[in-house]
Amino acid sequence: MPETDISLSAEGALSGARRAALIVLAVATAIGSAGLAAGGAAGALLGAELTGTDAGAGLPLGVLVAGSAATALLISRRTGQVGRGRSLMLGYMLGVAGAVLVIAAAVVSSLPALLAGSALVGAANAAVFLTRYAAAEVGGIAARGRALGVVFFATAVGAVSSPSMLGPSGDLAHALGLPRLSGLYVVAVLAFTVAAVLLAAVSSPAVPYAGRGAALLGRTEGPKVSRRQVAAGLALVPARLALAVLAATNVVMVAVMAVAPVHLTAHGHGLDLIGIIVSIHVAGMFLPSPISGWLADRIGPVPVAAFGLLLLVAAGVAGALADPYSALATTGVLALLGIGWNFGVVGGSTLLAAAVPAALRPRAEGIGEAAMGLAAGAGAPAAGLVVALGDFAALSLVGTAAAALTLGYVQWSRNLERTTRAR
Repeated sequence: MPETDISLSAEGALSGARRAALIVLAVATAIGSAGLAAGGAAGALLGAELTGTDAGAGLPLGVLVAGSAATALLISRRTGQVGRGRSLMLGYMLGVAGAVLVIAAAVVSSLPALLAGSALVGAANAAVFLTRYAAAEVGGIAARGRALGVVFFATAVGAVSSPSMLGPSGDLAHALGLPRLSGLYVVAVLAFTVAAVLLAAVSSPAVPYAGRGAALLGRTEGPKVSRRQVAAGLALVPARLALAVLAATNVVMVAVMAVAPVHLTAHGHGLDLIGIIVSIHVAGMFLPSPISGWLADRIGPVPVAAFGLLLLVAAGVAGALADPYSALATTGVLALLGIGWNFGVVGGSTLLAAAVPAALRPRAEGIGEAAMGLAAGAGAPAAGLVVALGDFAALSLVGTAAAALTLGYVQWSRNLERTTRAR
């Protein structure tokens, strides 16, 4: 990627190239995101089934987000060597291998294989979500939030529709002689493969369709960045704040969603209805992106992130008070949870992209994604234990506390920065 930031409204040829690159990223993300529900909805049910306890529901998702964190660092490091497109393609191909391994695990009822496959599926998860930073860089200073919002909105195309395929994909898997819960992983294999092929094609200068837009996804020549430089960049108050928001936002959402399918099943809801409810939650995660991205450019990323944390607090309180047998009430809670996550991640990601110099961005992006993954990786298994020892209401209150504490940190950081500037 170029070191300079030029907005989408820049000079004609370059503006067209940036738009072309943004379209490539959006289409690949829309297709690849269709595989995301496998690790969330089906993974939780497989974990509970293979361990024989609800406490195991969070294990596959916890391992997935830990794998996502690890491969995010790998993808971000590879970005400077092979370019945005090909580094993201690597994540998708690892995800294909992971989905195949999970299908095999379901066939032979192997928990170790399920966890190993889930870790590899996390690589595709990292590829889907790291694409937002590529979009932010393509957008430039003036349109960073909006470009990020475009890709996040594209994520909704696959991510919203795939959970509702829990029942139908289960029927397909059964017809193929596979366990019903492996159906979404079959979808993931197809989705990740197509996304990888698309990114590979448009990242090649030999492909006429790629044009100047795809060149923006290619290799970046620039000075090597040392660990000390990265550490110094992330030590700045805006960067620290962005990392805290991203980690807290993700841990609250992942912890709740790690056990939500099992919670719904335990209260008499079928797979088809669970798929619809999870789809509504995922819609909340991605559909507001044009609004949250526009607001991040308009009023700044910090207020957007703070609003997201406030919505997470509200979702936690509502979850503690909601009737667990009411599908409507649970749907409302999970939809609010998704919207809060969207504002928190869009705000935090835009802030992180703006907080560090261009040369440090790929490494900072990987660390930001790792922070999200590690926090959620610890939170998902813990969520299963909280529900096993208490109930879903107790988990909701824990999420409320985490979001409220982070919201307090946001306000403290803003006050600290204002005081520093005043001096």
